Amino acid sequence: MAGGKSTPKKDKAMKVSSGYPVKTGQILARGVNLYKAGANVKGLGTMYALCPGKVYFTKNKTSHGKVRTFINVASEKTENK
Repeated sequence: MAGGKSTPKKDKAMKVSSGYPVKTGQILARGVNLYKAGANVKGLGTMYALCPGKVYFTKNKTSHGKVRTFINVASEKTENK
C-alpha cells in the first residue's frame, strides 16, 4: 500500500445539509451520483449554488418512473416574500 492509495478519498461527499445557508458558487456535493441538480443548482459531478439562499431537497419522479432526489437552493429574494 505505497503512497497511501489504500485509503478512500474524503473529498467526495455532501458538503452541506438541508436548511443551511449557502453563497453563490458554493459547492453543495462532489462526486455523489444519488442527487440531481434542481432549482438554482448546476453541475453533474460537482454541484454548486447559482445564487445565495438556503438548501432544500425534493423527491420527484422522472419520466421513466424512477424517484430521484434533487438538491435545490431557495434564493434569498424568494424567502423574503
